[in-house]
Amino acid sequence: MIFVKLLMAATIITGLIYLLDIVILKRIRPQEQKPSLIVEYGRSFFPVLLIVFVIRSFIVEPFKIPSGSMMPTLIAGDFIVVNKFTYGIRLPVWNKTLLEVGKPDRGDVFVFHYPKDPSIDYIKRVIGLPGDEIRYENKELFINGVHVEKILQENYTYAFNNNEVVEVKKFFETIGTSKYSLIVHDIPSEDYKFNVPEGNYFAMGDNRDNSSDSRVWGFVPDELLVGKAFFIWLNFSQFNRIGTWIK
Repeated sequence: MIFVKLLMAATIITGLIYLLDIVILKRIRPQEQKPSLIVEYGRSFFPVLLIVFVIRSFIVEPFKIPSGSMMPTLIAGDFIVVNKFTYGIRLPVWNKTLLEVGKPDRGDVFVFHYPKDPSIDYIKRVIGLPGDEIRYENKELFINGVHVEKILQENYTYAFNNNEVVEVKKFFETIGTSKYSLIVHDIPSEDYKFNVPEGNYFAMGDNRDNSSDSRVWGFVPDELLVGKAFFIWLNFSQFNRIGTWIK
């Protein structure tokens, strides 16, 4: 959020310098005199900043995955790309919808501003839509009373806190048209039941027992949506993940 504000401010300032030079300064400046450094920098940087601002605000935006809450789909260190217009064209910084394009579907991996602190971006999977009843009982998911079956794939291990190796079960789950993998720990868990309000979404991490999500802090309002994650473009530690589509 801070970067977006700085980028917008820099674009506006350099744009005003560029416009001022075209409208006034260029006409009163002697032909043999060079523009000042501020004007030169403004004219040079404005087109670049404008292109970056438009692409990042309305088309795609890069993010880095900071934690393992979306394992095995996404791991810490993945650099991903998010489609910004999937859920509508939104006004940068204020995030107000300018044009309705689409809404999140069950199973989407989406980025949003954390409801408790909108300056932080979170990434989870859409589980519940407005009006849905979500139950999570004995690690089994129910949407509107229908059990979402998961198929055991294999054992899965990962490093917890960079030193402790954890072995979990990896399952294959299908919600609507989305087919993806998730992991479940062999530890006790609480049961939950939620009714998703209008204009909100219920989010869960694919690492079901190690994710701070809607079970903990509540729903994701429509006005906090950022976009749909769709591609892993870089990972410095696991090169085989580069170029992977996000399911």
